[in-house]
Amino acid sequence: MNEMQNIYLAIPLLPLIAAAVVGLFGRFLPRAAAHVLTIAGVGAAFVLSALVFKDVLAGHTFNGPVYTWLTSGNTSFEVGFQIDSLSAMMMVVVTFVSLMVHVYTIGYMHEDPGYSRFFSYISLFTFSMLMLVMSNNFMQLFFGWEAVGLVSYLLIGFWYTRPTAIYANLKAFLVNRVGDFGFLLGIGMVLYTMGSLDYQAVFSVAPQFADATVELIPGHPWQLMTVICLLLFVGAMGKSAQVPLHVWLPDSMEGPTPISALIHAATMVTAGIFMVARMSPLYELSTTALSTVMVIGAITALFMGFLGIIQNDIKRVVAYSTLSQLGYMTVALGASAYSVAIFHLMTHAFFKALLFLGAGSVIMGMHHDQDIRNMGGLRKYMPITWLTSLVGSLALIGTPFLSGFYSKDSIIEAAELSTIPGSGFAYFAVLAGVFVTAFYSFRMYFMVFHGEERFGKAHHHEHHGDHADEEATTDHHHGLAPGQKPHESPWVVTLPLVMLAIPSLIIGYVAIEPMLYGGFFNGVIFVNPEVHPAMHHLAHHFHGAAEMGLHAFTSLPLLLAASGVALSYFFTMKRPDIPEAIKHRFHGIYVILENKYGFDSFNEKVFAGGSRWIGDKLWRYGDVQIIDGTLVNGTARLIGRLSGIIRNLQSGLIYHYAFAMIIGAFVLLTFFMKA
Repeated sequence: MNEMQNIYLAIPLLPLIAAAVVGLFGRFLPRAAAHVLTIAGVGAAFVLSALVFKDVLAGHTFNGPVYTWLTSGNTSFEVGFQIDSLSAMMMVVVTFVSLMVHVYTIGYMHEDPGYSRFFSYISLFTFSMLMLVMSNNFMQLFFGWEAVGLVSYLLIGFWYTRPTAIYANLKAFLVNRVGDFGFLLGIGMVLYTMGSLDYQAVFSVAPQFADATVELIPGHPWQLMTVICLLLFVGAMGKSAQVPLHVWLPDSMEGPTPISALIHAATMVTAGIFMVARMSPLYELSTTALSTVMVIGAITALFMGFLGIIQNDIKRVVAYSTLSQLGYMTVALGASAYSVAIFHLMTHAFFKALLFLGAGSVIMGMHHDQDIRNMGGLRKYMPITWLTSLVGSLALIGTPFLSGFYSKDSIIEAAELSTIPGSGFAYFAVLAGVFVTAFYSFRMYFMVFHGEERFGKAHHHEHHGDHADEEATTDHHHGLAPGQKPHESPWVVTLPLVMLAIPSLIIGYVAIEPMLYGGFFNGVIFVNPEVHPAMHHLAHHFHGAAEMGLHAFTSLPLLLAASGVALSYFFTMKRPDIPEAIKHRFHGIYVILENKYGFDSFNEKVFAGGSRWIGDKLWRYGDVQIIDGTLVNGTARLIGRLSGIIRNLQSGLIYHYAFAMIIGAFVLLTFFMKA
């Protein structure tokens, strides 16, 4: 192996080694060793990823196996890397956000008894995600896919003594199993029809199957590529939390805040977006699949945004914004604007990690009270947290020249210019979502950082629905005592906030030219401005990021975003009585939103309840009556009865036995005489 291949191998292995050492020997090591070792591993991986990124920009790519795991027939199952512009960019984003989360965790978890275990988990998570994005074949992709799912299960249920955390991690695990089942079927169909698991081999033969059909139901042929793409997308729906497999993500807030940032920012939830972009040569062969992807993304972008409006838990507001933004990325994928989706994935990673870590800093300052109704006026007590959270919120709503603006406006443009079925609805959804996002983001911002100081008082809020408002995210006491004031977080918490605020400000401006129009993704994912009208339009109408930013001041999305901010200011700062009046006036709609459109209760009653009902009937009739009652106990009873009958023949009297022998001899003689 040459020097660069050794570097490729070191990038995922360094976090893995650190995770193994801290996980296995953490109890014997000093407490500080946990963060020193894991930060060193992830920090080194980030530096090496940056070197690889620079090498890729210079035109050096790599695609090949590292070793063969097993061979079955003509199929080899290999561990291999595909290092190109897409994977190199993902590696830098994943390792950078992970490094910031590692540093932040020192401050956030410093009192927690599971300190070493936590660092081991997040380092293992980083390894899993790197294996996923660096893979060059479906087998390794699936390994990384399942590994991030497993570690996220461990992290969401990190405080395993709390029933709500156990419920949340089980929910995440089961919902993702549904998605992963479809994903595995899709991979199986790829191997069965195309004879390989290697990306490039599959992409090279896929056009030959463009018109092939498969009969899932006899007499009803389906286009083969549509079936494969939809099955793969089911996996993405689970990982990237698209309707209806989105229900696990808000509940995953039960994990510690650094996990929320790691799972919901650059890493796990974007795995599905990354996968569809990587599979773009397959998706381009099926308009049906693209249309489905776009519509599901549009539904998620708009309707999950509505749920963010009524949340009072600071982390859940940010969680619903993640769902909504993932919907935006999915719309871009459906519009064939894969580079735009990946661009938004990157910009979103920074400002969403910033918002989550900012929320965690607020929670620390509030002594682990998460209810935004108990906050207010924190700006003067927590200036760094306030300023960085403002940057994150402005980037999220698409403020011109900030990172989120470039990627979000490009998605809206792509949806507007798409011509596939469902694009009209998608355009409306992403446009309306701009207003909704601005409204709930700044509702939270104003309630937390401005206005009346509501902390350190007795609060008696009504709690409906689930446990969201009642549960704090830690097992510490929560809330400020009367007279107590919030405090700014220590530097290990504020430094990552500042470091994440910088790319949230500038990365969109810097990266839009090469990533969308400069050929950065050429030959890696499907990018063809002549074929895709949105990319063609964007490339020809805007000559530079500055011009696009200036143009935005006359655009509809900016007007909608500004309206959302203005309305949230009016409702939270000037007339807080109006939202209460609206809530009572439209109580039916409020109940629907509070019950999250009934997805949880439907799953609880139909799937969970149905499974329990079927299990109960199988036990009652299958186990108790058929197996135990008839096969096992019935056989025993039958043999017992036969034994009772035969026992009567065993009298112990010699003349009975002599008589039986004479009869037996007579029967034998009769039989032989006949013969």
